[in-house]
Amino acid sequence: MKTTAIILAGGKGKRMGSDIPKQYLEIGNKPVLYYSVKAFEESCVDEIIIVAAGTDIPMVKEDIVERYGFSKVKNVVAGGIERYDSVYQGLLAADGADYVLIHDGARPCVTADIIERSIRAAKKYKACAAGMPVKDTIKTVDKNGFALNTPDRRMLWAIQTPQTFSYELIMEAHNARIKARDKDVTDDAMLVERYTKTPVYIFEGSYDNIKITTGDDMEIAALKLISR
Repeated sequence: MKTTAIILAGGKGKRMGSDIPKQYLEIGNKPVLYYSVKAFEESCVDEIIIVAAGTDIPMVKEDIVERYGFSKVKNVVAGGIERYDSVYQGLLAADGADYVLIHDGARPCVTADIIERSIRAAKKYKACAAGMPVKDTIKTVDKNGFALNTPDRRMLWAIQTPQTFSYELIMEAHNARIKARDKDVTDDAMLVERYTKTPVYIFEGSYDNIKITTGDDMEIAALKLISR
């Protein structure tokens, strides 16, 4: 069974407040994206596809793939306007895979253990996503800022990546989205939920598997990566 990781590196990171996209900011003199790719390079996946902005492709190939000798990177392809567009381009480049792992390049603290457990879950359930139970009480709030209700915290998980699927299933979901012209999609698990009959299994990732969004996240990720 061939497994291919699709690593998304096309985000602009507007909330970071930096002119440099967050996946290219440095932790320990190496770009954030380096750590994400390294985790998959050292895991059991067979191949890696990196999806980047078209103008960044030469830099990604030279400064990350070639510089650090990532031999599992099969290709670096141009993404699209939205996240789902970029994932679709990655899926097209991953043709021939049996299972695909879709991961945010701005989650540098992912580990080989999380990756391997993701693949095992996908082989069993066809669709899975890493996640962790929320720690805080969550409230739904109206447009005026008033609390409407408090969902049962035991039922709430914060979803992470990788999200892993059989190739046939995730392509079915993406093709259905394209046909429906659906733009209200935030992740691939949501696509599978919406356009297929296959339930998505949520397995425990790690509270350390954070997504870098702000400067504080950079400091936290640095501590976690340096301590390994």
